[in-house]
Amino acid sequence: MRCIRYFSVLCAIVLCTQQAAADCASDAQIDRFVQDYLKGTPTAALSTGGSMEDALCTQAKLIHALEPHLGPVVGYKAGLTSTPAQERFGASEPVQGVLFRDMMLEDGATIPSPWGARPVFEADLVLVVGDARINQATTPVEVMASISVVRPFIELPDLTLAEGEPITPVTLTAIGVAPKLGVLGSEIPVSDPAAMVQALADMTVTLSAADSEVLAQAPGVAVLGHPANAALWLMSKGIEFQPGDLISVGSFGPLFPPAKGKGGASVTYEGLPGNPTVSVKFE
Repeated sequence: MRCIRYFSVLCAIVLCTQQAAADCASDAQIDRFVQDYLKGTPTAALSTGGSMEDALCTQAKLIHALEPHLGPVVGYKAGLTSTPAQERFGASEPVQGVLFRDMMLEDGATIPSPWGARPVFEADLVLVVGDARINQATTPVEVMASISVVRPFIELPDLTLAEGEPITPVTLTAIGVAPKLGVLGSEIPVSDPAAMVQALADMTVTLSAADSEVLAQAPGVAVLGHPANAALWLMSKGIEFQPGDLISVGSFGPLFPPAKGKGGASVTYEGLPGNPTVSVKFE
């Protein structure tokens, strides 16, 4: 099971044990967070005075509590992978979280707005693992040799925390890097890994509002120098991928509130085969 494996990697199965990290959230704190999250109510931050180890312990407990509501873990996400995102939250490196089955929607989906307590949207991209040999990869070409398809992706996180609560790399990690919803575009097969590596580096990612106003534009290298580096970074933190896992590489630019979308958003990946686009509508 992905979730069990993730727990063991993150915090050595410290759920509810006396050896848990000092600021790993209590069961009561987790219960309160989940209730507020499901209602879309701003809530208190978790592990506010703790270390990244504390945050990962809290995240593992929170995943366990959210799975009955969001379905099983189907992949992993690297957050704060672009310079604008890191600058916004005072991060010096990315943060790690998970993707749940029931948060995934198909291209063109319509969602209620707001979709959470503090909803935002961003241009992202998903790599789908095709071969467990990815876990031995050390370069983008080796990563892409084990990726079956690439999928456009608009992530729709919920920052969740009430105004005045600290949003830092630690508190973001504690809440799983704010998963809520995401819209997946059509599959782009990886038939030539080297060519796809070049296309991902050279592409231009454009996030637009429903009225076609360009909100952000960035090259493929805006994410950690190359989108495949997000997979390498996650593996450096102990993640072991399995075939079928989704890897969200992170934002190609700033995060925007729903109002900026003027009723929706779309992302175009100029330079990938077919110059694909993925879109979402906000009710």
